[in-house]
Amino acid sequence: MPPATVPPSALADTERGSFSPPTCRPVPAAQAAAAIKVYGRGETAVRALDGIDLEFAAGQFTAIMGPSGSGKSTLLHCLAGLDRLTTGETYIGEVALSRLSDYQLTLLRRQRVGFIFQSLNLVPTLDALENIMLPLAIAGGKPGPGVVDGVVRMTGLADRLHHRPSELSGGQQQRVAAARALVSRPEIIFADEPTGNLDSRSGGELLAFLRRAVDELGQTIVMVTHDALAASHADRVIFLADGRVASEMRSPTADAVLDAVRAPGGRIASGDL
Repeated sequence: MPPATVPPSALADTERGSFSPPTCRPVPAAQAAAAIKVYGRGETAVRALDGIDLEFAAGQFTAIMGPSGSGKSTLLHCLAGLDRLTTGETYIGEVALSRLSDYQLTLLRRQRVGFIFQSLNLVPTLDALENIMLPLAIAGGKPGPGVVDGVVRMTGLADRLHHRPSELSGGQQQRVAAARALVSRPEIIFADEPTGNLDSRSGGELLAFLRRAVDELGQTIVMVTHDALAASHADRVIFLADGRVASEMRSPTADAVLDAVRAPGGRIASGDL
């Protein structure tokens, strides 16, 4: 029978080949090694990722930026196990995703990964609390002591827990989705344009929540965004262009991010983000 869990030691070092993560320092929460993703064949082939090597340290907030077609969403989906690389490897902790069956990959995503996307995927017939608890209910698990209360406090949703999604604002719905991703305390949360459909105030509230999750709970977050202000909430910003890493920035500010996307040569133009 398939294993009930996918432990970090699921793959022996001798099985990982040339893509094995280093063992002499802390293992990253996620990483890509020589990651290549090609869509299509022949003359119509599109190389969405072109040999990317990146590590994402545990307990950090990383933003990924780049113009349309740069590969940022493709990279996020491959890191999260929602898509598979053409060649190369992606890891969650020490687990090489290419070595997992579809069943094992589903288990890993359920047990160790959280997701926040523009399309919230809230269940309309469930109230906010039921939506937050849904992943745990599906997995048959229970939250740790105080986890639900802590997440609810951080989201500011205490007085809206028994309202259905249709009775919540867009910002409140997105915070429900973020709380749902966080309540199982996954090793890493992947967020794809989480503020894309929000006004500036609601977006700011969500980003403040994500920042607090990193600072207060030690959560690891990797977020794709086109917004320099959103990226400034991160500890680190990765800039992609043409499926490759163009540059990166530590301790970003909104102005510094805007300067970076207006880099000489126009490869990453602010109007494309």
